[in-house]
Amino acid sequence: MYRLKSRIDLISARRAYSAAFSSQSLKILVCAGTGCVAGGSLKIYARLKELIDEKGLYCQVQLDHEHHSHGHDGCDSGNVKTVGLKKSGCHGFCEMGPLVRIEPYGYLYTKVKLEDCEEIVEKTVMNGEIVERLSYHKDGVSYPRQEDIPFYKKQTRLVLEHCGHIDATSLPEYLAIGGYSAFEKVLFDMTPDSVIKLMEDSGLRGRGGGGYPTGKKWAQVARQKAEQKYIVCNGDEGDPGAFMDRSVMEGDPHRMIEGMMIAGIACGATEGYIYVRAEYPLAVERLKMAIEQDTFAGLLGDNILGSGKRFHLHINRGAGAFVCGEGSALTASIEGKRGMPRVKPPRTVEHGLFDGPTVLNNVETFANVAPIINNGIEWFRSFGTPTSPGTKAFALTGNISNTGLIEVPMGTTLREVIFDIGGGMRGGAKFKAVQIGGPSGGCLTFAEDHLDMPLDFDSLKKAGAMIGSGGLVVMDDSTCMVEVARFFMHFTQNESCGKCVPCREGTRRMLEILERIVAGNGREEDIDLLLELADTISSTALCGLGKTAGNPVVSTIRNFREEYLAHVRDKYCPTHNCSKLRRIYIDPEVCKGCSKCARSCPVNAISGVIRQPFTIDAAKCVKCGACIENCSFGAVKEA
Repeated sequence: MYRLKSRIDLISARRAYSAAFSSQSLKILVCAGTGCVAGGSLKIYARLKELIDEKGLYCQVQLDHEHHSHGHDGCDSGNVKTVGLKKSGCHGFCEMGPLVRIEPYGYLYTKVKLEDCEEIVEKTVMNGEIVERLSYHKDGVSYPRQEDIPFYKKQTRLVLEHCGHIDATSLPEYLAIGGYSAFEKVLFDMTPDSVIKLMEDSGLRGRGGGGYPTGKKWAQVARQKAEQKYIVCNGDEGDPGAFMDRSVMEGDPHRMIEGMMIAGIACGATEGYIYVRAEYPLAVERLKMAIEQDTFAGLLGDNILGSGKRFHLHINRGAGAFVCGEGSALTASIEGKRGMPRVKPPRTVEHGLFDGPTVLNNVETFANVAPIINNGIEWFRSFGTPTSPGTKAFALTGNISNTGLIEVPMGTTLREVIFDIGGGMRGGAKFKAVQIGGPSGGCLTFAEDHLDMPLDFDSLKKAGAMIGSGGLVVMDDSTCMVEVARFFMHFTQNESCGKCVPCREGTRRMLEILERIVAGNGREEDIDLLLELADTISSTALCGLGKTAGNPVVSTIRNFREEYLAHVRDKYCPTHNCSKLRRIYIDPEVCKGCSKCARSCPVNAISGVIRQPFTIDAAKCVKCGACIENCSFGAVKEA
């Protein structure tokens, strides 16, 4: 790897690595994101390497500028190809993993197994032929090329553009595709004020949930008179089902780091911290590797590229506390204190980390910075809406056909996300609701005004929801919305730091009421009490966790009040999910009197005479469902 001491060195390295990158006549990108690694993708990578070597091809696992400059015994001489074998970041189509992409053909192989490697090498690597059975198939149609797959076709991948397309572990590959050109421009051609003005005019808003204008935050830190300022990246990502930031840290760490470095130059900060949850070991490993590579190359440290500027970067691992996603709790955790929020003002931009002015943005926000510097304001504003320009990455999970990581322009509707990209509901079920924004967000329903609502900061706020970090949990008509509210309230109550009474005690009371309702002991007045408690907590809690804790409850009551009423008034769960509210009976017209149900009942709640219809004592029944499972005639039913 090059040691870079000047701008000329950086430009020369970029040209050399770009030439070496282009010289690879074939590129095999094995997904090395967490999901595919869990499915065995690293074994597939090792097997492909072994088979390519056996074929006598030159297999390049690390981009080498010297190989291109000085030649190699096997470098495209005669019939010998140079094959670039790479550990890429997440491709996004997680449920179809392990995934392997072959360039220049654009083939995407899905659900690849170890035994498929020989056929891939024999057909595709050696002869350029498609392995048809490994292509994605939907409704009898084959989609060999990744870009043609419906899941990808309606996406616009700006933040995720490199994930799945370059080696996630390689600084040379990032340089080869133009990496650090935005940082170079900021370092040598722009003033800090012009950088901040560009960010303000771009309209980039924080992608961590609140949507605060990024340029405005940077300007607030830049004008602070302090010897030491800090840049902090929030990679905690505590929402259940969310993995957008993780995928960027694993798949394109240099892109995020470049954004932090640009923020440092613009705001006059010389120290940066990445706060990443300890449950993301692969992200931590990739970030450490990227920082070491940048430091060795001279892109991080003192006197960067001979400019006289310095910027140092550190990693802090969080202990998994959801509240540490809040700014002041996060900075307290980095300082070695208990992660608890503090009263504001002063704000983080004035007194943040180690009491210094601090820029705090999340991973996706920093990953947007370099493209804006490189491509300009008009380019960025050509995506999204006037008040929410750009794109947003979402983790699409739940009862939906295509789950995974997606990125769409701000303003894309829920209908497009769920039915075009997500492929509709799994198993032909009926769509019921989507929880957006995690425990801090709210539920949107099948109503036309919700399905056709644009996904942007302002529209969702009006609907009583929020983008949050970008989790989308899709639910079908078998989902109990009261139980959904109870689940998210249990999560929030469990994650409350306990510092302020409204959050500590209020969420506990709300959880107790919800647990009482799903257990069949709810009262009709409980519904209004939940709304009252949610309003009180929202108005008086110290931090964002408490202020938004009631959102899932309020939104489910607003949109599914009849379901709550069924639980409290009729003692009945319409979706049959709440076991204490199940209504199990034996149909006398169908029952053969075999006694199998009675013999399977653990509490002797079923009685009867052989060859006569049996009955269930509702007072004794614990609703375990054993009788339903053991009845051979379908006589035991649930109302």
